[in-house]
Amino acid sequence: MRLDRDKLLNHIIDEEQILNMRKVLDQIEIVINRHTIGSTDFMNPYERRLAQSVLNRFMDISYKELGGIDEAERKVILIYPEYFQYQDIESPIKSLMIEGNIGNLSHRDFLGGILNLGINREKIGDILIHEDNVQVVVKNEISDYILISLTKIGRERVKVKEIPLRELKQGHIEYMDIFATVSSLRLDALISSAWNLSRSKSQELIESKRVKVNWEPIERVSKDIGEGDIISAKGYGRFILNSIKGISKRGRVRVELRLLK
Repeated sequence: MRLDRDKLLNHIIDEEQILNMRKVLDQIEIVINRHTIGSTDFMNPYERRLAQSVLNRFMDISYKELGGIDEAERKVILIYPEYFQYQDIESPIKSLMIEGNIGNLSHRDFLGGILNLGINREKIGDILIHEDNVQVVVKNEISDYILISLTKIGRERVKVKEIPLRELKQGHIEYMDIFATVSSLRLDALISSAWNLSRSKSQELIESKRVKVNWEPIERVSKDIGEGDIISAKGYGRFILNSIKGISKRGRVRVELRLLK
């Protein structure tokens, strides 16, 4: 069976995601033709929503999202024939624990240390930071290489060991809450408040394709943002519209923004 990729993907308008969705179709085709099991690399929630729009067109396969913990941001999609039993399938992901003098290291340090081994970002899931260790979720095929090769993060020597997936727990996330009053819940207005930028600079960021809302690229400066939405801008970081506090006497909106460090 040969899938008509162009027809199956004609509903996806994000050109940058076409290649990713073609890879999903490659896995689907293998599963259907070989009656075997496939899995994607790690995807963010937006990418998984697009993948679901493709996967749901096939009645003879099943799929499950796996990230180590339910709250994981990055997950792989396990794809298998619908007559297979999920509990009998080997997981495509493993979990590792990094230990050592790591108290002053950040998420960026750990990600950089792994990527410096020549590993693609798509093979790495969530990095869960705890007080005395860091847990990392990875694809099976790179776990042994990391166990052997990862001996330093920055200037600090570290030890890596495999742990059962059931031992994973949600990591500590550093953030700073700020309270602001904005003219509206437009994307450009919230970006201006979060990073103390002029409205014109915020609009420039959005129009230059450097902003995402819930991981989806957005170019419309007037897009309305809702509670719980996650906004990221390349070069600045990301924040959450944590809560809407009400309307001031002058008609402005009071909000709480949570800046993720």
